[in-house]
Amino acid sequence: MCGIAGMASTLSPDPRLVRRMCDVIVHRGPDGDGFHSDEHAALGMRRLAIIDLAGGDQPVYSEDGRVVAVFNGEIYNFPELRRDLVRRGHRLRSTGDSECLVHLYEEHGADMVRRLRGMFAFAVWDRDRERLVLARDRVGKKPLYWRADQTSIWFGSELKSLEQDPGMSREIDPVALHHYLTYQYVPAPWSIYQGVHKLPPGHMLIWERGQITVRRYWELDRTPRPVTDVRLEEARLRELLLEATRIRMVSERPLGAFLSGGIDSSAVVAAMAMQSGERVRTFCVGFEDSRYDERHKARMVADRYGTDHHELVVTADLLDVLPRLAWHFDEPFADSSAIPSFYVAQLSRRHVTVALNGDGGDECFGGYRRYALMDQARRIPALPAALAAVSARIGAVLTERSEAGSLPRHLGRLMRFAAERPSRRYPSLVSCFTHEQKAGVYSDALRHRLAEVDSYGLLETLFEGSRAGTDLGRVLDVDTLTYLPGDLLVKVDTTTMANSLEARSPFLDHHLMEWAAGLPGGLNIRGNQTKLLLKRAVAPWLPEELLRYRKQGFGVPLASWLRGELRELAFDVLTDDTARDRGLFRPPAIRSLLQRHMDGADHGGRIWALLQLELWYRARASASGAVVTEAGCPASLA
Repeated sequence: MCGIAGMASTLSPDPRLVRRMCDVIVHRGPDGDGFHSDEHAALGMRRLAIIDLAGGDQPVYSEDGRVVAVFNGEIYNFPELRRDLVRRGHRLRSTGDSECLVHLYEEHGADMVRRLRGMFAFAVWDRDRERLVLARDRVGKKPLYWRADQTSIWFGSELKSLEQDPGMSREIDPVALHHYLTYQYVPAPWSIYQGVHKLPPGHMLIWERGQITVRRYWELDRTPRPVTDVRLEEARLRELLLEATRIRMVSERPLGAFLSGGIDSSAVVAAMAMQSGERVRTFCVGFEDSRYDERHKARMVADRYGTDHHELVVTADLLDVLPRLAWHFDEPFADSSAIPSFYVAQLSRRHVTVALNGDGGDECFGGYRRYALMDQARRIPALPAALAAVSARIGAVLTERSEAGSLPRHLGRLMRFAAERPSRRYPSLVSCFTHEQKAGVYSDALRHRLAEVDSYGLLETLFEGSRAGTDLGRVLDVDTLTYLPGDLLVKVDTTTMANSLEARSPFLDHHLMEWAAGLPGGLNIRGNQTKLLLKRAVAPWLPEELLRYRKQGFGVPLASWLRGELRELAFDVLTDDTARDRGLFRPPAIRSLLQRHMDGADHGGRIWALLQLELWYRARASASGAVVTEAGCPASLA
């Protein structure tokens, strides 16, 4: 596990810049570094040693030195790849996974990526062809940013690496900002900066003497396959999960697991315990507010398997951690579950270097309640335009004026949902700010600039372009391409790497995902019941009581925090001169939003999105363009 950075150029690269690009991501690799430079490329990396502790240094080279690679991640099928490469006559100097890359490139060129099973972002430099190949794993577990001009390309695991180049523009992309306020994250291929891009999951980029090609190399096929015996499917799911977990337990450093109390992480812990020769270390965070606390569920699994269990209670005393989060998240990021994610990573790192988790179980097996709603919504016809407009207006009023969890608020969301045409219902359902709400807080200049930009269109296009045969399958496709890599995996990668901890996700093994994608929708969702097949498959592994709990999610008591301990912070940061002088939002609209929340309506998610945007601004570049390091994060948030 590492962080990587580098550049290639038709001119001369700057190796000193690449060293700075790596120095700023030392948290990703505190165990060492490595660099390569020649007349047209400079590559660097920071290493977190997990496998082949003594011999796994990078960059790695082909036998003749003409192919060079730096790599971030883990290749779980590296023993098979090594054996095949040796049979083909290659000489490998190490015993780990990184060296496989250069020899696979020699054998298969850029298509080598299709043979990898794991999580990765890598760069392969072909000196003879002056060719750089960048690739990112199938679902986006490992990040990769890039920018280019007519002569050069720069890349890095984190945006802050690219920020080390004084020649990079710091101009904010208003379209990316617009999308962020809708979805709480900046979706690929955008980044918050104009001219800087994320390489999307399952894609590769080839730069050859100044010419760039980006192409997709993997996508799920959600064509349902016939199922004759559900019990055979349950058994196959258990086999796949056990195997995916087993290959992710290979480590020369201490290993454990996040245990939230949900079905997915509990199943992973069970699979670990059944295949481990020692007690599994498990880690859980909870809250004093019982509505958000799942520690009692986690203890059921910990007790059943006798794990070495550790817990931590998260409070609203966040003034120290929020600047750190704003610095580590290279872009505005408003999923408030980043807070418990950071704390569970911090807790885990005191005991282990690698932690398995349950990410991906919901996207594979239909775990979110919104999936059940979308499945049922297929019976709702598109409303006539006049009726849809009335339904949307009434729904907006009910949602705006009602408290979270109340019947009027729920009814209002349903009315707004029904008012949308079927392909726009899902983006409407998952949005933080609606288009109208954004227009209400934007300054005149920003509202005019973004008047024709449709954030819902991103998900609508993916929904309509999905090859899945049902609305449920299309929504699963949409989330696998957007919410999963843009929110969940960014959250986990960022918070774990901030603590120099490696996270591994058995449910995101692409063999398991491809098998799950072919399941008929009725095996996963029936009425309001979700994740049916997974629950049946892992029922022999887990306490019966745990299977009956309603899905809770990894949320935080955000609304009450913003009315209580974080009230002063929200008002100070969002209404002071620094925020107003940016000219993005209308100050009266922001103050009104804050006051309405304090009066009882729930605008916690929207306030948090605005707050994280402003904190991100304050954690980034100074007026001179110098990047603030983590150690230099502001001590005060005001």
